[in-house]
Amino acid sequence: MKKSKFARLSLQDKVFMIGSYLLLGLFMVAIIVPVVYIIVASFMDPVTLQNKGITFDFSKWTLTAYERVFTNSSIWTGFRNSVIYSLLFTFVSVFVTLLAAYPMSRQDFKGRGFFNVIFIITMFFGGGLIPTYLLISQLGLLNSMWAVILPGSFSVWNMIIARTYYQGIPTELREAADVDGANEIVFYFRILLPVCTPIIAVLALWQFVGMWNSYFDAMIYLNDASKQPLQLVLRAILIQNSPDSGMISDMQSTAERAQMAELLKYATIIISSLPLLVMYPFFQKYFDSGIMVGSVKG
Repeated sequence: MKKSKFARLSLQDKVFMIGSYLLLGLFMVAIIVPVVYIIVASFMDPVTLQNKGITFDFSKWTLTAYERVFTNSSIWTGFRNSVIYSLLFTFVSVFVTLLAAYPMSRQDFKGRGFFNVIFIITMFFGGGLIPTYLLISQLGLLNSMWAVILPGSFSVWNMIIARTYYQGIPTELREAADVDGANEIVFYFRILLPVCTPIIAVLALWQFVGMWNSYFDAMIYLNDASKQPLQLVLRAILIQNSPDSGMISDMQSTAERAQMAELLKYATIIISSLPLLVMYPFFQKYFDSGIMVGSVKG
């Protein structure tokens, strides 16, 4: 009888494999347990959750938190805004990043070293919040979606990853395009970009997730409540239902608000994370291949 692959390993390899699987199992438990806790807690009665913790007794479960969240019309407005901001930000960011990375990947590009230094400097030094706010104000972008989308649309780190991916593409592809008479524009958009699907998917996933979870820029630059993204709306809901530190006149009302705030916290986590959990499996294959291929020449 043929021995299994594990049985043919040496003692050291067996110990290493067993240790690796145990460590991987611990990581899985560390990820799954909090997720299960948040999901169950979002359905539980706030009094039971505060006094006894989570339970799988369905008679103690309630949809109060989700009813309070979904009956708020600002939730749907914030969800629509987050989708629009995330899609536009992803498109602009990926487009600009890929265009900037292409000349930086060419060895014959004059001034490549100079621009590389300029890009690297921006990774360590920034203008700060006040100068950035003044710049956004002078450009007339305050209280508009472009104040949220444009300032962070270019990432030097993503440009470096895309540049490394470009450098891993065989030069024979460009030589063949030259033989066929293709200019730089035709080569880039019709030949090179279709080959770069993995890195495009990776950058799109990163930027979409980053914008979806972002709320600070919107809090600084957007004054109109109808333009606020979902994360900022959920933050406002939590603040409204949190008890004030000086409320001691009505202890029962304070306790009820504290319980509802705790319950709403878990429901808002589920609502804000659900689109990303649904989207991620479709990008998983591109995520793996894009990272590995882009790191070969790193």
